[in-house]
Amino acid sequence: MSMHEDVENPLNAIAGSLAPGAQGIRNLKRLSGGASQETWAFEVVVGDSFIPLILRRAPGGSSAARSEAAIGLSGEADLIDRARQNGVPAPQVLHICKPKDQLGEAFIMARIQGETLARKILRDDPYAHARTVLSKQCGRALAGIHAIAVTDLPMLESSFGLDQLSRYEEIYRSFDVPRPIFEFAIKWLRDHAPEAIGPVLVHGDFRLGNLMVDHAGLAAVLDWELAHIGDPREDLAWICINSWRFGVSDNRVGGFGKLDALLDAYADAGGTEISTSDIDWFEMLGSLKWGVMCMIMYEAFRSGADPSVERAAIGRRVSETEIDIINLLERV
Repeated sequence: MSMHEDVENPLNAIAGSLAPGAQGIRNLKRLSGGASQETWAFEVVVGDSFIPLILRRAPGGSSAARSEAAIGLSGEADLIDRARQNGVPAPQVLHICKPKDQLGEAFIMARIQGETLARKILRDDPYAHARTVLSKQCGRALAGIHAIAVTDLPMLESSFGLDQLSRYEEIYRSFDVPRPIFEFAIKWLRDHAPEAIGPVLVHGDFRLGNLMVDHAGLAAVLDWELAHIGDPREDLAWICINSWRFGVSDNRVGGFGKLDALLDAYADAGGTEISTSDIDWFEMLGSLKWGVMCMIMYEAFRSGADPSVERAAIGRRVSETEIDIINLLERV
C-alpha cells in the first residue's frame, strides 16, 4: 500500500466524525511545507459541499519530534486549542487521532486560507495592506499566547534565556569547530544577561513561515512544536532576527514592520511593557541559536545522515548569522 493510500483509507473511514453526513474525502494532497511532520490537505465531502481540512501527522505515523524540546503532536493540538480559546488567531482542532484511526500520531484541523511563504508576504501586492498591520497583530497575538496560564501546562519544559545559551553552547562545542564570532557572542551574552521575566507560554518559533497571512493580515499562528515555558522576550525577539526578515533588513520585525509597533500593541493587549533595548539580548541569542542550528544541519549533510541539498544549503548560512551578530554587537 502506498503512503497516499495509508492516509486516504483511514481518513475516509473517520470522515463521518469530522462532519455530520460526510460521505468521504477527496483531493488528498501532501503539502511541501513541514520538514519535521507530514502536512496533508484534503476535503470532506458532505452532499454538494466540501469542507477543507488539514492533517498534521508524524512521519509515517510514528512519533518523530524534530528536537528534544519538541512537544509532540497531541501537545501541539492542545496548545492550538487553548490559544484559539484565548483569542489568538489559530485553526480549530477537529480531531486528535487515536490508535483505532490507523493514522498514527496525528491531528486534524480546519484549513485556514492565506499564505505562509515569506517572499510572497513581503513583496506581493495582495499583501500590501497586511504588511502595514502585521506588527500590531503579531503583538496582540503574542500577548494572547503569553497570557495562557502556565499552571495548566505541566507537559512543557521550562527554558529561559541562560538555559538556552548553555544548551546551544554545549552543542556548538561538540563540533570542535572554533568560530571566534560565536565565542565572543557567548561571552557577551553571559556578561550582559538580563534578569529573567515570566514565566509565560512561549511559542518558540514565532516568525514568517509559521504565520498564515491573508490580505487583511494575520490569519493564524501555526507550528507550535517548540512551545515551552520561558521569557516572553524570546518570542518578541525571534521574529526580529535578521534571518527571519528574508532580505528586507530595514524592517526589524519580520521584514514587514517596526519594533515599536509590535511592543506597543503587545503592551496594549495586556503584555508586559518591554523596551526596544530589552529585545537586543534575545535577538543576539536568537542569531546564535540559528547559527548553531545551521551547524547541526550541515553536520547532518556531512555525515550522510541527511544528504539532501537543503541541509547543505542551510549549513552554508552559518556565516550569515556571524555577520548578524557583528552588526548587533556594534549596535549595543
